[in-house]
Amino acid sequence: MCGILGLFLANENEHVNQLLFDGLTVLQHRGQDAAGMVTSHDRRLHLRKDNGLVKDVFDDHHMAELRGNIGLGHCRYPTAGSSSCAEAQPLYCNHPHGICVVHNGNLVNTTELYVLLRDELQRHVNTDSDSEILLNIFADKLQKHKSDKEDFSSAVFNAMDDVMSLCKGGYAGLYLINGYGIVAFRDPHGIRPLVFGTKESSIAGKKNYVFASESVAVDTLGFQLVRDVQPGETIFLDMRTNKFHSKITHPSPSLSPCIFEYVYFARPDSIMDGVSVYESRLKMGETLAHKVMKQFPNFDIDVVIPIPDTSRTSALQAAYVLGRPFREGFIKNRYIARTFIMPNQKTRKKSVRLKLNTIKSEFAGRNVLLVDDSIVRGTTAKEIIQMARDAGAKKVYMTSAAPPIRYPNIYGIDIPTQNELIAFNRNDKEIAEKIGGDWVLYQDLPDLETAVRESCAPNQVIEKFDTSCFSGTYVTGEDISDSYFSNLHELRNDEAQTTRNLSHLGSKSSIDSKNKMPMQSYHGCETVSNDRSESKEADIGCDGI
Repeated sequence: MCGILGLFLANENEHVNQLLFDGLTVLQHRGQDAAGMVTSHDRRLHLRKDNGLVKDVFDDHHMAELRGNIGLGHCRYPTAGSSSCAEAQPLYCNHPHGICVVHNGNLVNTTELYVLLRDELQRHVNTDSDSEILLNIFADKLQKHKSDKEDFSSAVFNAMDDVMSLCKGGYAGLYLINGYGIVAFRDPHGIRPLVFGTKESSIAGKKNYVFASESVAVDTLGFQLVRDVQPGETIFLDMRTNKFHSKITHPSPSLSPCIFEYVYFARPDSIMDGVSVYESRLKMGETLAHKVMKQFPNFDIDVVIPIPDTSRTSALQAAYVLGRPFREGFIKNRYIARTFIMPNQKTRKKSVRLKLNTIKSEFAGRNVLLVDDSIVRGTTAKEIIQMARDAGAKKVYMTSAAPPIRYPNIYGIDIPTQNELIAFNRNDKEIAEKIGGDWVLYQDLPDLETAVRESCAPNQVIEKFDTSCFSGTYVTGEDISDSYFSNLHELRNDEAQTTRNLSHLGSKSSIDSKNKMPMQSYHGCETVSNDRSESKEADIGCDGI
C-alpha cells in the first residue's frame, strides 16, 4: 500500500514542490519505507527519492532544485520487490518523451509481463518492482499509438486500453509525460483508491489540478474534491492546453474497492468512493458491540479500550452501545512506525512495546474489552494482551472490527502467506488461546460490508467489495489453490523479503532463472547520500538531487 500524488499548476511561474511535500506528509500513513518526488521545469525532469520518511528525505537544497509547475510524489510501503532505494518511486524511462510513474497496488501477472517485455518488446526491467513493469508497458504502447501532437489524448487512451488489457491486479497510478501532462488511471475493479480535485489558477480561466490516493490530501492542499477516478478510467490532463480529457479504457469495469482501506489504511477524515471512512468505522463499532451483546449477553466488561490509533473510532461507538466507559489505556509513541506495515515479523514484534505504553490505572482490577481494527499475524495482539495483564487487568477480551483474516491479499497489502495469519486453520477459541485472551470476537463480514455501504453518499452505490483476505474470493479470478499463491509465499514471506533486502550486499546472481525477474540493484537510482557536496546527475536521465 502506497500513497501517490500528482499536481499541475496552470501558471508556469509557480512551483509544485512545497505542495507535493505537504501532500505526501498527509499521506505518510500509507507508506513509511521510502519517499520521492519528480518535477518538470523547462522540459527537464528533477528527481529526488530515498528510503525514509518524507520529512527526512527532502532537505532544503533538494526542495530548491525540485523546480516546475507539474510533478508527482510517492510514499512507499513495499509489497513487491525489496526495500531498496532503486525501487523507491517515482520511476523513470526515457522513451518516448520521458515518462515517470507513481503507483499504488500490485500486479498479479508480473512474471508473464516481464517475459513479454524482455522477449517481445525488448525493454529492460532493472528491478523487482511491478511499478517498473507498469511503466514500461505504457511507454511501449504509447510509442505504438503515437499520433500528431494535436491529438495526443487519443494516443494516451489507446495505450491505456492496451495496458488495462494486459495488466491484471489492483492498481491506481499516475504517469508524468514530460512536456505533455499527467495521466491518471485506476484498475477496472477500482480496488485501489484515487481521487482528484481542482481550484482556480492565478491565471484567469484556467485550473490547477491535484490527484491523490485519499481526499484528505486534496482538502489539506486547499483544492476542492471533484470525484473519484472511476474503475477502468483514464484521465489525461494536457499541460499545454489546460484541458481535461477522460475515457473509460476497459470494456467491462466494475467497482469493487478494497474493504480493508476502510478498516485500516485510510485516514478517518478521508472520503473514498463516496464513503466517509469515519462514519464507516463508527458503524463497525456499533455492529461489533451488537455481536458482543448477542454472543455474551451477560458480559462482565468494565471498560472499553482501543488499540491506537485506527480502532479508536470503532471503540468509541462500541463503548457507547455497550453502555461501558471508553478509556485510553494505551499511549502511543508517534515516532515509531506502524507495526503492521513494518517490513518483517521480527521488527514488528520488537517494536510493539516501544510503540505503546499502558496507563496502569485504567487496567488495574478491571475486565477490559480491547478493540483493534484487525488481527493479522497476531504478534501485536499477543503483546498487547500481555501488557494489559501486566498492568493489572483481571480479564482481557480482544475484539476485531474486521473479520478473521485467513487469506493472502494480492492487491497491495502485505499479507503474502496464509501461514503467517493467526486465523488460518484456527477457530476463535484457538486464536484466543494463541494470543492469550480470555476470549476473542471478530466482526462478521456481512456486517462489515453493511457498515461501509451505509456510510456511502446518497448518490453512491457499492454493490461489491474486494474482501479477498476475509473470504478468499479474488475479484480478478485467482483461486487460493493456484500455483500463484505458492510462488507468492516463496517470494514474499518474511524470510524471503529479508534475504532480498540484503542481497545487494552479497554475491548472488542477479538472475535466478530464465523467466524470473532480475534482483534489484542500485542502477537507475541516484546516489543515496545526495549531499550537496556529492550531487551529480542521476544515471536514469533525471536530474538526481
